[in-house]
Amino acid sequence: MYASRLQETLPRTRESIVEAAIRGGRDPAEVTLLAVSKGHPIEAARAAVAAGLTDLGENRVSELEWKSEEMKGEPVRWHMVGQLQSRKAPRLVGVSHLIHSVDRESVARRLGRAAEDAGVSVSALIQVNTSGEEAKGGVAWEGAAEEVMRLSETPGLEVQGLMTMAPYVAEEPVLRMTFRRLRELLHEVRAAGGAVGPQLSMGMSNDLGVAVEEGSTMVRVGTALFGPRPERDT
Repeated sequence: MYASRLQETLPRTRESIVEAAIRGGRDPAEVTLLAVSKGHPIEAARAAVAAGLTDLGENRVSELEWKSEEMKGEPVRWHMVGQLQSRKAPRLVGVSHLIHSVDRESVARRLGRAAEDAGVSVSALIQVNTSGEEAKGGVAWEGAAEEVMRLSETPGLEVQGLMTMAPYVAEEPVLRMTFRRLRELLHEVRAAGGAVGPQLSMGMSNDLGVAVEEGSTMVRVGTALFGPRPERDT
């Protein structure tokens, strides 16, 4: 099922990225397509790899752990895209290629400490709440530059860039403002000498075009590739 679906959805998604990049005067090769298989069976992840995708995302630590174990040896870079609890953070060390959702000091410190104990470093993005929605996770927009600078100094943590989530709305000006804020924040932090990389993880199935136009280097796409997530048993 997933293999046949991806034959249709993957070319369409890639075309959307290319078209948006061209509109934004960018090289489409600058944008990584992250296939978010969260909530789908492992067959979806395997079909994605068979279709040539190498970056897969999950939003639950336990799901990322078991899928990565089941697919050990496959050419996959696993990304943690969901909200992260401090107590579960150490479990991602050595498992996740990139953690997109570091949003507070407790998570950063637990990750950094676990990484140092393992003799490695952890690659992460700092999530910023650029929309100001109370229900959204992320560093608060007010004072975000100072907080990003502070979190980026956490020992054991290598901050590769920033991440945000836009409101689930159709109004393009709202989406554009949300993404533009993150791009400008990243420029501000890097210009000030912050130890933050150039990655901008922003844009999902419904808004990836605007996100790419505004500078996204990584779009997190689930539904547009795999379809709606199956309902979980209760």
